[in-house]
Order: sequence, then structure tokens, then C-alpha cells
Amino acid sequence: MKHFFNRKDSIVTEALDGFLATAGSGTLARLDGYPEIKVVLRADWDKTKVSVVSGGGAGHEPSHAGFVGAGMLTAAVSGEIFASPSVEAVLAAIRATTGPAGCLLIVKNYTGDRLNFGLAAEKARVEGFAVEMVIVGDDIALPDIAQPRGVAGTLFVHKIAGHLSETGRDLVSVAAAARAAAKDIFSLGISLSSCSIPGQAHEDRFGAEDGELGLGIHGEPGVERIALQSASSLVAIMAERLAARLDAGSRYALLINNLGSVPPLEMSLIANAVLASPLAKAVTLTMGPGHLMTALNMNGFSLSLIRLDAEREAALLAPVGPHAWLPAKPVRQPLVVAAAKPAVHATAKAASRDAAAERLITVVCEKLISLEEPLNGLDAKAGDGDTGSTVATGARSVLERLDTLPLADRAAALAAIGDTLGTAMGGSSGVLLSIFFTAAAQTLGFGATLPKALLAGLDRMTFYGGAKIGDRTMVDALEPALKALDTGGLEAAATAARHGAEATAAMRKAKAGRSAYIGRQLDGVADPGAFAVAEVFAAVAAMFAPA
Repeated sequence: MKHFFNRKDSIVTEALDGFLATAGSGTLARLDGYPEIKVVLRADWDKTKVSVVSGGGAGHEPSHAGFVGAGMLTAAVSGEIFASPSVEAVLAAIRATTGPAGCLLIVKNYTGDRLNFGLAAEKARVEGFAVEMVIVGDDIALPDIAQPRGVAGTLFVHKIAGHLSETGRDLVSVAAAARAAAKDIFSLGISLSSCSIPGQAHEDRFGAEDGELGLGIHGEPGVERIALQSASSLVAIMAERLAARLDAGSRYALLINNLGSVPPLEMSLIANAVLASPLAKAVTLTMGPGHLMTALNMNGFSLSLIRLDAEREAALLAPVGPHAWLPAKPVRQPLVVAAAKPAVHATAKAASRDAAAERLITVVCEKLISLEEPLNGLDAKAGDGDTGSTVATGARSVLERLDTLPLADRAAALAAIGDTLGTAMGGSSGVLLSIFFTAAAQTLGFGATLPKALLAGLDRMTFYGGAKIGDRTMVDALEPALKALDTGGLEAAATAARHGAEATAAMRKAKAGRSAYIGRQLDGVADPGAFAVAEVFAAVAAMFAPA
């Protein structure tokens, strides 16, 4: 996989400098000693309070440096990518931040972190510092393992300990609260891909139709391979395993963590699935969805839960300085606001039947539905590959409403079709076609012939849309077809539409529509909209052709 970096050995230090340069705060600093010592700390720290120090390998951003600030970490110690920081780096962080109140180290349960933070703690005690260490092992992927991994649930401990330190609690009570919290945290992760490390060869171990359940945060394999299925089904599997760890009658906070490359759209969908699962009955606070503790570019997410009491809830709800932290929010059902009614109420025409109009609309819609895949294929070469699906959606919507249309009143029928397409179709296509049919309906209502009315609709559509003949859009087929329909009938219109669509294949560069944004030449690829127009006119001409 491709990555943005300069040199493999300077990725972390350059990233930390970039983070500090853009943090927008004069309260963050780094210790001297690059590249061996990579510590981000609060420059405004009051050593009369308990310092809270955590860290680990890089690659989990915004953890850990992103959570340094008021109400959370006093310092974060970074190693190289997925590598524990050195003993000397941890010890440097302790010395820089710890006063008489002492220091709490929060460590994820990985051997390297336990050893390096642990030895640093021992050395710091020899130097006279009061140091306590809390180890977090929240991963439930392997239920019977003696030493479960520390993953994203560790962030609950950061937040709770940071809040208690900020409010002036002593080291004994901060450490006790952190240890108790760590015992009440459960996490589980899932991914559809492994992560790749900049500067290292990558071979994805995943198949096209599977993922892994029970992953850690370092790209290590999950506990089990799992078949690709709907998000709700995957969440249901995770929710069942997490729910087995919960205490009946207790309230929980939920952290929905993006492991790296899941798009925000999908993360919100995942959040919806979680809060629609039985797990939601126990959840009163949520954090996320978002990037909190990642695994570089892993295409996965994790769910973490912590049992709440009054003190933990207050700590999680307390505001903090770090912008990377996603504030805890109460779970609420979406508010629904009634849509405003039009200021001018047009009298809707009652449904009416007309066999010829019904047959014509059915033929056109069925033809457009049958073209879904061919149109998507054409659009994939010149756009974003969804023209066929968009057009088919509009056609299906018209067919579904066919019995409600005022078919005996042509003008009213065109207006109703325009309204349907404007509502059902996405993107610009629905709006353009809605303008076309709405303007045609108005002109037809004034007594114009159908071909003249359709030309009037085309005039309004091109006025607002901006396309004209030669711009490589549906207009290249629609305009000559409608002009031919006005003067020569359906056969002439179908021929003109076909010639217009074929002409778009010879146009090397689009001047309107989404394909206008493509830098490459488009030789030999017909515009999907023009192609659809030609196919529709051909189908209609065939319908009216003499037997």
C-alpha cells in the first residue's frame, strides 16, 4: 500500500512536530532529546497535582499525544510505530512532570509496555518519586487468557484519572479509582483489513469476503475469521459477546472507536446499529464514533464499555482541553421536526386512468430500469459509476406511483412525474429532470403541443443546468431528438437521439456534468445520459411502429 512519508526512521518525530505545530495551543510542548526521547507534555502543568502519564507505540493517533491537556494526560511517551517507548523516555516524562503529589502511569497490557514503563517506575522510585502504575487489559477477544490486551478502553482510564488529578485528588485515590475502572472495562474489535506500516512491504491476509473478529491494535491477526455480512449482523455478534460481560441493572458508557480507515458515513451507520442492538439497553453515555485509538489504516472499529457510577460518570462528562477527545454524550432518540408545508397550496389532481399514457410510461420506465448496469458501466469510465442506479431509482419510483398519477390530464401527469423524480432521484439528475418535466407541464397547460412543451422543458433545464450541444451530456441526444419529434415524428426523433449519443463518444473532453472534472480524455466512451435518451426514444418508437 502507498503512504506519505519522507524517511522511515523520522516518521514519528516529524509527525509529533507537525502535531505540536498545528495544535493551536501554547500549553503543549515536547521534551528535548529527539529522536530517542519522544515525549509530549503540558507546558502549564502544576506539579502540586498528580501527574498522569501514558503512552506506547506510535500509529494509534490521536492516542497518545492527542490526549495531553487539561483534564486528561499530563504527558504522553511515544515509541516508534507499534513499538514500546524506551525506559529512558518514560523516566524522562516522569522526571519532567512529577512533583510531591506523585505520578500515575497508565499502561496497556502488552509485554513491552509493561516492562519499559515498569522499569522506569522502579528507577523513578529510587530517585525519590512517588509512582503508581495501572495496567489496563480490556480486550475480551480471548475470554480465558490470563493477560488480556489493553486496547481502546484504556482511554476511559485516561479520562477518569485525568479528571481526578485535575480536581486535586491524591495519588492513592487516583490510582485506586483508575484500577477499579480498568476492571470494569470490556472491549472488542473487528476489521475487514489488516493495517500497513509505512516503509514496510504489506501483504493483506484477508480474503475478499471475510474479516477478523477480536483484533488488537498492532495489526496482529484476530481471534477468528468471520464472513463478510451486513453491519447490523457484525455488530450483533460483537454486542452478544460484550453483553455477556455486563452486570444486570448497571449503566454503561460506550466508546465507538474507528481503528483507522472506516469512512465517517460507515461509522455513523455502525453507531446506529449498536444503539439498535440489545446492548443499547445498558448504555446511557456514548463517546464517538470517531478516531480515538487507531491502528494506522486498519479498516475496522472497536466497541468499549465501562460500568458507570456517579464518580465515573462525572469524570467522563467533565470538559477537557484536548481537542482530539470526543465528549461523552447522553444517548437520545433522534428528534424529528415536521416538514413545513408550502406557503401556496396547489390543488393536487386526483388520480385518473389513461391506457395509452400508462403503457408509454411503463415502457420508458422499464427500459431505464433494464439499463441500470450498462449505464453504471459507462459512467464508471467517465464519472462515479452511479448514473444507471440513479436513473433506475427514479424510474422505479414513477412505476410505484403509476396508479396515483392523473394520467388523463397530460399537464398534471408531467408535473406529478417531475415532483416524483425530484424527490426520488439523488444528485443533479433528479433536479434536472424535475425541472424538465415541471416546465414542460406548465407549457402544456397553456395549450402547447407535447413536442413544444418538451422543448420548453429542455430550454429551462439547460438554462439552469448550463449544458448545451457539444458539452457531452444527455442534451447532445435530447435536443436533436425533441426537435426531430416536433417536425418529423418518433422515427426521426429516435434516429436523431442515436446520432447524438454516438457523437458524444467522439468528444474527447466533457464541458459540463460530472465527467467535466475528469482530466483524462474520454475517446470512445459515450455519455451515459445521452445513451439512455437514445435507448428510450428507440423503445418508444418501436412501441408505436406499425405491426
